[in-house]
Amino acid sequence: MDEYFRNIAWHTAAVEPLKFTQMLDQLEVKCIVKGGGVGGQSGAVRMGLSRALSRINPELRPALRKNGFLTRDSRMKERKKYGQKGARRRFQFSKR
Repeated sequence: MDEYFRNIAWHTAAVEPLKFTQMLDQLEVKCIVKGGGVGGQSGAVRMGLSRALSRINPELRPALRKNGFLTRDSRMKERKKYGQKGARRRFQFSKR
């Protein structure tokens, strides 16, 4: 994990659920993430670890939810609309 998430913030975000539940030295984790950037992948690892921890020990679920580890980021890419160049971008307007 130290080699892949070289930025301290990304590494901290990925390991945060394990530190919060004090299971950092008790579990061995193997993760595979695809797509997005490295920052988004660290968030995905954080979410995956949180979900796994809540399945391993259901008593941790309320604490993980309260601290925002189990909250999914609902932002998605807006779709392209017809008659436009993109989601919001219009074709260039010409007066003449």
